[in-house]
Amino acid sequence: MTTIQFRPYGVFRHCGLGLLLVAALAACSKNGPPQMKKGQMPPAPVKVAAAVMKDVPLRLEVVGAVEAYNTVSITAQISGQIEKIHFKEGENVAKGSLLVTIDPRPFKAAVALAEAALARDTAQLRNALRDADRNEKLAHDEVVPRSQADQFNTAAEALAAGVAADKAALENAKLQLAYCYIYSPIDGQTGAVQLDEGNLIKANDKPIVTIFQVKPVHVSFAVPQAHLAPIRTHMAHGPLHVSAAADGFRAAEGILVFVDNGVDPATGTIRLKALFPNTGGRLVPGQFVNVSLTLTTEKESLTIPSHAVMNSQKGEFVFLVKNGLAEMRLITVRRAFGDDVLIESGLEQGDTVVTDGQIQVIPGGPVKLVESGEKAKEERR
Repeated sequence: MTTIQFRPYGVFRHCGLGLLLVAALAACSKNGPPQMKKGQMPPAPVKVAAAVMKDVPLRLEVVGAVEAYNTVSITAQISGQIEKIHFKEGENVAKGSLLVTIDPRPFKAAVALAEAALARDTAQLRNALRDADRNEKLAHDEVVPRSQADQFNTAAEALAAGVAADKAALENAKLQLAYCYIYSPIDGQTGAVQLDEGNLIKANDKPIVTIFQVKPVHVSFAVPQAHLAPIRTHMAHGPLHVSAAADGFRAAEGILVFVDNGVDPATGTIRLKALFPNTGGRLVPGQFVNVSLTLTTEKESLTIPSHAVMNSQKGEFVFLVKNGLAEMRLITVRRAFGDDVLIESGLEQGDTVVTDGQIQVIPGGPVKLVESGEKAKEERR
């Protein structure tokens, strides 16, 4: 059997030493930094931001497509051989500039023929008018019967009608000749040439080239039908601004100019168009762009960074920092805007919220502010 011996003196000696150490530490704590109690968590390193008031635009973000302001397919109105193409593919052309020449020789000959027919019939008309006038006088003096004078008058009128027909034929011949020279009806950019010089072309056949007017341009996009009423309401107070951006270039600015008169039943969306000056030519027909339609601007809205907001069973919340301690605060978020959120309730201007390091924060626990994310990582280690 093992016997346990008690040594009261030794126990009291060690207890006395412990009391002396406690007393010494207490004395040191009066002059030095406070000591962390046993089991107490160290301050959580966090980054913070202040709740601030901003003017926040209310926007709809969708994807749209660029459309040419005008699209013109250049098609021959007469049949013939393409004699000359006066532009290069992809070249910008001005309104009224000569694009294509179709061999004009057959049409010049038709104009000359029509002019000759007009001259012949005009000469015959002049002679018929003289005969009619002479017989009219003889009939008046009863030298010739009235029927003879009437015949000469009828012949003159028939020749006058023939001259009128010749004039119309001449105008048509000149018009056909004019069609040999095709001019650009708009300012725009040419596409690929479909028929080269020397090819025969038929009237109203396939287009020779297509011209896009790209200054200005339209951007077409669709929004859910639920936004139709707000869009019309805000349009009544002035033009709505639209921006369009794609990878590789800065956003272009335009205005909303068209709201379709019906909702697409297949998608439940309504089609809109915005007009962009496109002075730099960055927007290209057929290009997909990110469209942002600004409905209005909410003045003096309370905002915080979106990554400060956390979720719980009770709802959304943030960690509020007061006197170096973290306080859990339930909030109501109205909506998001970019990297920020608009706060409906729960915070006031100037409140400091934790934006990074929330995973180590304990409600009511101490926090330590750090300057950067990298430094926060070092503190966590």
